[in-house]
Amino acid sequence: MAAAAAASQFGNLKEETSCSICLEYFSDPVTIDCGHNFCRSCITCSWEGRDDNFPCPQCRETSLVRNLRPNRQLGNIVEIAKQLHRPPAKPSEDTLCEKHGERLRLFCEEDQRMICWVCRESKDHKTHSASPIDEAAEQFKAKLQDWLCPLQKEMEYAVESKCREEEQYKTLMIKLKEEKEKIKYDIEQLRQILSENEKTMNNRLEEIEKKITRVENANIAKLSNQITSLNVLITEIQKRFEEPAWGLLKDVRSILSRCNDVTFQTVKSYKVTVTLDPDTANPRLVLSENQRHVRVADKAQILPQTPKRFTNWWSVLGSKGFTSGRHYWEVQLVQEGVRWYVGVLADSVNRKSNFSWSPQTGVWAVTGSNGQYSVLTSPQISLSPRDTFKKLGMYLDYEGGRLAVYNADSMELLYTFPHTSFTQRLFPIFNLWQGAELRMV
Repeated sequence: MAAAAAASQFGNLKEETSCSICLEYFSDPVTIDCGHNFCRSCITCSWEGRDDNFPCPQCRETSLVRNLRPNRQLGNIVEIAKQLHRPPAKPSEDTLCEKHGERLRLFCEEDQRMICWVCRESKDHKTHSASPIDEAAEQFKAKLQDWLCPLQKEMEYAVESKCREEEQYKTLMIKLKEEKEKIKYDIEQLRQILSENEKTMNNRLEEIEKKITRVENANIAKLSNQITSLNVLITEIQKRFEEPAWGLLKDVRSILSRCNDVTFQTVKSYKVTVTLDPDTANPRLVLSENQRHVRVADKAQILPQTPKRFTNWWSVLGSKGFTSGRHYWEVQLVQEGVRWYVGVLADSVNRKSNFSWSPQTGVWAVTGSNGQYSVLTSPQISLSPRDTFKKLGMYLDYEGGRLAVYNADSMELLYTFPHTSFTQRLFPIFNLWQGAELRMV
């Protein structure tokens, strides 16, 4: 009984000294205006990109200013709690080389594993680059730290999206109930005339209810799964920070790969269908009937000279522009070895001029030809993907000011443009050179 009570008290102490964002002990705890406490790094990451209206992640109360008050007394309590609840040390055998019985003091960069000094001099590792495990741990800790904040932001966005979906579902169901009651009242007043209509309308409303329930439940379930995956990965990364160097480096390649996979799967959940706008296509471009395939014609076509049509560049825009939200689309590179440009264009860019392809002029794009890829900036930035690819993925987070480019075949992130505060409508843009063909996936 005493042991159970002590365990319960330790559990309560752990809960009271843990941050509600990272679910770990407070690190540099601060108090915000509503009175709730968070790790300084967690609440700073949660408020990243905001200039006002700072919400509390716990109670959602907002404040006009970013006010973080250090809570040193809580910090002292956290240190006491850590001492009382410190997990037992792992067996010392884990730090010994299984082959030679020596301490694991080095990290082989080629094989991505810890080795001892005897291993270092063996033929298997003698030509490899190696560094002390503490230095290697710091390098990989920095890489994992780079993933932590984006993952936390993704989780926060997913939680907020789930709340919005649930509220939308409740609102729709309330409106549906009100509509059913209204129909029932009308039918009661005109029963003799509308007796058959009552059954018809009720059946129609039931179908609407099923459709709403099916769509909303699917959206909520998808967001719940996304939140679970993000939470598991964030928790694992947080625990890795508390491990010694050898514990942090165990299977580090696997966890970095999972970070990339989870992020890319989140990106793919925002996939949209892009169709091409024939009113914007240069006369040298030929569009398919479904407006999802474009190629270069042998000679210019006779087309109406609309204000939206490109004159100097062999370009075409997507039919739909974006002023908010997150969107992901893929482009199939049909012909290899021929130059192409793919990206987004601001609505204000003059399509009749020979504009420069750079973010400064309102164009964010990448180019490729013969296996060579570059970012169209001034000067251009060369890309070195791990694998060749035939599908290019574009991810636009309008409010987040982010445009990222992916190898859609291998899920590799190729490039992320520097943060931009987008203010105009952005259109997907595709520019082709002689012999090129692109297909929307």
